[in-house]
Amino acid sequence: MATLMYHMLSSSSLLSLGLYNLICTTRNRLKSAGDYAAKPYHPVSFTSQPHLRRLPLYLLLLCLFISLIHQSLVSLDADPLLKGHTPVHRFTSLQAAAVVLSFLILAVFLLISESTSLLPVPLDLFFALASSLFFLQYSVSDSSASVQTSDLQAKCDSVSARISALSALLCLVISVQPRLFLADVALAASLCLQGLWILQTGLSLYVDAFIPDGCHKLLDVVTGVEGSTKCDLEDSKLRAVAILDLAFVVHVLFVLIIVVVTYAAVAKTVGIRRFGSYEALPNTDSNIIQMKAMTGTQA
Repeated sequence: MATLMYHMLSSSSLLSLGLYNLICTTRNRLKSAGDYAAKPYHPVSFTSQPHLRRLPLYLLLLCLFISLIHQSLVSLDADPLLKGHTPVHRFTSLQAAAVVLSFLILAVFLLISESTSLLPVPLDLFFALASSLFFLQYSVSDSSASVQTSDLQAKCDSVSARISALSALLCLVISVQPRLFLADVALAASLCLQGLWILQTGLSLYVDAFIPDGCHKLLDVVTGVEGSTKCDLEDSKLRAVAILDLAFVVHVLFVLIIVVVTYAAVAKTVGIRRFGSYEALPNTDSNIIQMKAMTGTQA
């Protein structure tokens, strides 16, 4: 139950972060297209208090700290499934904790840069560092998928790794082209997608109603560590993987709907008309008559 609650917390945090960045990015682009540039974080606009304006950054630090504590505690679990003679989950949990710690340090650097003049971090450098950390997360998730004894966990980790790779690529593009609106929107969408997939992972691994038929939890695992969900038959494994592939496509479609609806709602709020629309030109008949009259007078 604790692991499922952690997945739900991580999912809601990433989904909220991605949706908030998507709204702020779209709003900045529509209000001032000439001055638009991607930002690592968007301060709260409804207050003038400096500390309250940095509230999203504080919440991000809190969520990263909770994730770091969770991954550290999971690595100390005394009831792992062994693959050979090595407690695989301990090493994968420590790797995940190291990645979270890296993101936490980067967020602290950003907070120091935003609140003081001690550490001015250029935006392109920040996005380049974020790209390297997302690529590190991709490497850890991909390696974790290759050593998992659970077929479902391996599939979930593999999809999560691909989403992290996409986020790394988008951060790298933004570091080179910070005015590229599509890359900024895609990065926010990738965070939403990662949040939804973490929720799907938690449901598929730890909720009996969502575990595919032919797969089950192993009875000799108390706390639900690595490898706690298995598919006995090859047909059951293939069916479970196909179900997860279908779920991923559904999540992608849902994120696309979120992006379109968010853009439309923000555009309506800001008051921007649809691109490609034309306004009626003012009636110039009177001006033409006056010009003709002036021409006849001069003649």
